[in-house]
Amino acid sequence: MFAGGTEYESLQAFATSIGIGLLIGLERERQSDLKAGLRTFALVGLLGCVSALLAQITDSGWIIAAGLLAVAAMMIAAHVSDPLDTGDPGTTSVVALMVCYALGAMVWFGHASVAVMLAIATTVLLYFKAQLHGISKSLTHVDLLSILQFGVLALVILPILPDRDFGPYDALNPRNIWWMVVLISGVSLAGYAALRVVGARHGAALIGIFGGMVSSTATTMIFARHARAHVELARTAMVVILLANIVVLVRLSVVSFIVAPEILPSLVAVLGAGLVLGVGATLWGWRQLQGGDSLPLPQVANPTEIKTALTFGALYALVLVLSAWLQDIAGNRGLYLLALASGLTDVDAITLSSLRMFSLNKLSEAQTITAITLATLSNLAFKTGLVAIIGGVALARFTLPGFAAIAAGLVGGLLLME
Repeated sequence: MFAGGTEYESLQAFATSIGIGLLIGLERERQSDLKAGLRTFALVGLLGCVSALLAQITDSGWIIAAGLLAVAAMMIAAHVSDPLDTGDPGTTSVVALMVCYALGAMVWFGHASVAVMLAIATTVLLYFKAQLHGISKSLTHVDLLSILQFGVLALVILPILPDRDFGPYDALNPRNIWWMVVLISGVSLAGYAALRVVGARHGAALIGIFGGMVSSTATTMIFARHARAHVELARTAMVVILLANIVVLVRLSVVSFIVAPEILPSLVAVLGAGLVLGVGATLWGWRQLQGGDSLPLPQVANPTEIKTALTFGALYALVLVLSAWLQDIAGNRGLYLLALASGLTDVDAITLSSLRMFSLNKLSEAQTITAITLATLSNLAFKTGLVAIIGGVALARFTLPGFAAIAAGLVGGLLLME
């Protein structure tokens, strides 16, 4: 708080609150038939700061509450006496002015940095009104269901799960298992949303990147089918498929940073080698492309569906138990065989289980990275089969050298690590 502070600090607080009002008011000034513009927002920000000062001096929080009610009443009265020509009730401007007042009060109580960040976020929300409305109108029933289901996964189920170890080898921690479900579902949902916003019109690169975030397997399958049906687009399909599988390496690095950041430098050294060679192969293929190709979007399932989440959670739990068991009876070889087997269909589960065991000091850094690399190589082998069988000769001829480059980079990085 600024109580007992210097006069300079008090003036700085007042100046910051005025600046916040000017920032938000600058955006509102663009609106036609406005009821509150640049000066009004600046004065309301200052009013919030002064109200907080008076509340502190008198030790009465009611002063801040009364000021907030007065601001809201003033704006509501203005809209009632002179409604907007557009028929808009003007609730956004009322709320924005109330937010401005509250941010001014926050500045006085020593939260200037947070208040400025919130002011910028508020201005962004106000400015991108048309874009946000467009996105909301384009959401389908499935999109809304995905968002709601992710909320259930992250905000309803996760907090109530016990944070204790159960089961064989104490390998099962319900809170940890579900946190991994939330993590993978969140990454997939972000890719799914980006894919929906981007659409098919923005070309191979973005579709490959966002498709890889959602499901590299689904992206590989749909574009393999597309290449077989339209042989002339085999190179385009190759770029999409390679990018989707390169994103898997980035995705694993992000997951590692969240789950076990201490292993990230060594893991990135291995995955980065595959990434560099894969990007090189993709860029070479991209140079051969002819513009104007029409691309389909990969048809992926709802990434946050409860059934999907439960399936992944069960798979992750099973891999945890099997990893601990095989590590106990067969040492590293058992874990590596499991990595090769599970990586054929899902690289996330074995990656997360290996990182979990590393965090519990049950695996060394080298063992963890080796297991993740083997699972990734196994997954690439599975995708190679998809491309060759579903995509046909033309797609295989273009794509398999890129897969080989990624695999060579991973193997080379792993050998150098050892």
